[in-house]
Amino acid sequence: MKTLIYLITIVYSARYFECREFRFDYKFYEEADGYLKYNAIPASWHDARLRCLYEGAELASPINPKMLKVLKEIRPQGKGPSAALWTGVHATFSKGDYFSVGGVPLARMPITWSLNEPDNFQNCEDCLILMLNGTVADVSCQESFPYACFKKKTSVVTGCGTIDPGYTLDVRTGSCYKFHRGGLIWSRAFMTCAAEGGHLAVIDTVGEEIVLRDIFAKYPQNTLFNTVYKDSAHIGFSDWGEIGTWTTIHGDRLEDMVVASKGAWFSGQPDNLTLNGVGENCGSIRRNGLYDDIWCHKPTAFICEKSPDSLLELN
Repeated sequence: MKTLIYLITIVYSARYFECREFRFDYKFYEEADGYLKYNAIPASWHDARLRCLYEGAELASPINPKMLKVLKEIRPQGKGPSAALWTGVHATFSKGDYFSVGGVPLARMPITWSLNEPDNFQNCEDCLILMLNGTVADVSCQESFPYACFKKKTSVVTGCGTIDPGYTLDVRTGSCYKFHRGGLIWSRAFMTCAAEGGHLAVIDTVGEEIVLRDIFAKYPQNTLFNTVYKDSAHIGFSDWGEIGTWTTIHGDRLEDMVVASKGAWFSGQPDNLTLNGVGENCGSIRRNGLYDDIWCHKPTAFICEKSPDSLLELN
């Protein structure tokens, strides 16, 4: 019966996305021939670019007159910082050589500079913002502004309700999983999974540790890169700054979860190994399916989990 339900979910998700084609939090714009999402919470240019990338999109740029028009209209109309919007146009690779994150040179864009711009103030302004009147200015990439993500029209969507082929459904749990071979610190891993429409994997069903163990087994040590730990992967629990109080990212204490009893820890763990005053405060799963505490700031492979309908629009 469970298998039948999961298969129905896959079929439903696939059919739904044949019509929607992309995430529920993006809106289709005919003029742009794609989907856009306005992000009102200001971020640095680098964080904005990463968020869009992890969502399967790119930081939007006024690469043609139609896109410029859409970007001018997508923001709440107002004055002050909220009126400015990051573009994906930058010169972070080579000073003065501006390109969109998609590789379109600035000279090809319908750009009008704001008054007294560009000025490259203190020789540290390598990212462009779009003003409410449609002009642009160069600013420091470390400043924070709202931004928009863009995804060109697509119809390639998997049964996991995502354009990302890295996610696969496991019928044993009904969840979709993706193993990231490239190591990130725990907080960046959390951000990546969230942007992809999921979360760092949490063992909250009986046997889910076996599912994660089976996934990990597909990636031997020599396939991992930028990782400090070759036999551990970040998953969704930490001590939330309270040493010894292990809690999932969903707020459940490990000791209260039947599937995560003390027997789920690797032998001798957690040991809170400390280096330069920093202890092991983040959770991981070892290749044998058991828990281990590791350093949050050390780049490590990680496992994301999402439900097949996490990017569907709920009625």
